[in-house]
Amino acid sequence: MRGILVKTLREVWLATLLFGVGLLLVEMLLNIVLPQIQEGISTVMLQMPFVQTMLSALLGVDVEGQMSAQIMQSIVWVHPVILALLWAHEILFCTRTPAAEIDRGTIDILLGLPISRRALFLGESATWLCSGAFLHAMVLAGYAIGARAMAPEHRPEFAHVCLVLLNLLCVYVAVGGVAWLASAMSDRRGSAIAVVFALVLASFLLNFLGRFWPPAERFAFLGVLEYYQPADVLIRGVLPPRDALALLGFGLVTWLGAGEVFARRSICTT
Repeated sequence: MRGILVKTLREVWLATLLFGVGLLLVEMLLNIVLPQIQEGISTVMLQMPFVQTMLSALLGVDVEGQMSAQIMQSIVWVHPVILALLWAHEILFCTRTPAAEIDRGTIDILLGLPISRRALFLGESATWLCSGAFLHAMVLAGYAIGARAMAPEHRPEFAHVCLVLLNLLCVYVAVGGVAWLASAMSDRRGSAIAVVFALVLASFLLNFLGRFWPPAERFAFLGVLEYYQPADVLIRGVLPPRDALALLGFGLVTWLGAGEVFARRSICTT
């Protein structure tokens, strides 16, 4: 098991570090820039009501009149670049085993090691969770640096920010579970990545369209972003247990399913 962990770390440490640095820089810059344009955004909202509607759809809360500090702060936690970097990292990570190994024709070497498939899967998963914790720590570090440019009275309480980060980590677990399952069922890494990318994109669009189109609103519960509402968490200071349990439960079920599929499936590289 230790050999598997060392092997995995050697393969992913550089990519994880680069993603972490990217997340730190993006989060820092967003926290520096957005408070400076808060008044301008409020003016645009008053002059162009459709902008208010779009922000409400993005943030998951009703935005009326002036942009409060909490609502403005929530933008940095739902920014597409932040979500894209987190999702890209775990999609690439979780599709390494077994999809990428089968695709490269090296799965026979990996499975020839004196370790069971389940132990291999657990080792890879442990490294995935550790790398995810590192990425979220980098996001928090970027926030801490960027928040210094914000007036103290406009800064959300740090405890509320930690709740948002916890909610984001739950989303990471849910998307990762899907990526593991797609990888376990695929013989080609490209196919697994395409499936997960299509699902997260559909989830994003479903959450956005649900604010405009009633038929889409009925299916909003199927998207992971329905259970990620940073604006509401920052304002109320409470992470709804339903959201956290739904995301973690979905991630756990799909992850367990991926482990069983990988342990039981017949793998042929010819």
